[in-house]
Amino acid sequence: MSGSKTAIGIIAGVLLIGAIGGGAFLYAKPDAVAKGSEPAEAPKSALARFATGPLATLETPAATPVAPDYVFKTADGADVRFNAFRGKVVLVNLWAMWCVPCRTEMPTLAAAARTYEGKDLVVLPINVDVEPDKVADAKSFIGVHEPLPLYSDPKFQLPFEFPGKGKMPQTILLDRQGRIRATFAGEADWNSPEARALIDAVLAEG
Repeated sequence: MSGSKTAIGIIAGVLLIGAIGGGAFLYAKPDAVAKGSEPAEAPKSALARFATGPLATLETPAATPVAPDYVFKTADGADVRFNAFRGKVVLVNLWAMWCVPCRTEMPTLAAAARTYEGKDLVVLPINVDVEPDKVADAKSFIGVHEPLPLYSDPKFQLPFEFPGKGKMPQTILLDRQGRIRATFAGEADWNSPEARALIDAVLAEG
């Protein structure tokens, strides 16, 4: 009986030492477990320096895939793809009438279009409303924000084709090769000094 008690005591002692040792390890490195569970941050491009002020949440991944080969519509109902704008820097804005921040930032997109008029920037607002009355409202709304054109995605699929995965409003900056260089979800001032600095940097790439 005494032998059994001795064995139990030894096992308990070993477990206690192990627990203390493990606790000491975690105390010395309290973030060891937490760090192991965090996903590695995706590398960013040199454009990350423009993620400041109103563009603080700008995404500028190092990977630059080409814009999706997706068909959307001109104001006249003709099919168009992003590759039609190759050679230009394109500021794509996905918006809808039911999206209040979309409507709020539209004057800043119009201002950006005027600022860069005659230069190699295309401001490309694409409406994603699907209900006929909302589409009619969108035509009237964009009409008072010259010189912005009206493009549309009647399937409301395009917001899910870009990295924002359905977020609205969603703005994407494409370079002259049609590559996705930066994305932004939410309302922003697209004629702000920060936005113009970003656009100028991509325009300067030639």
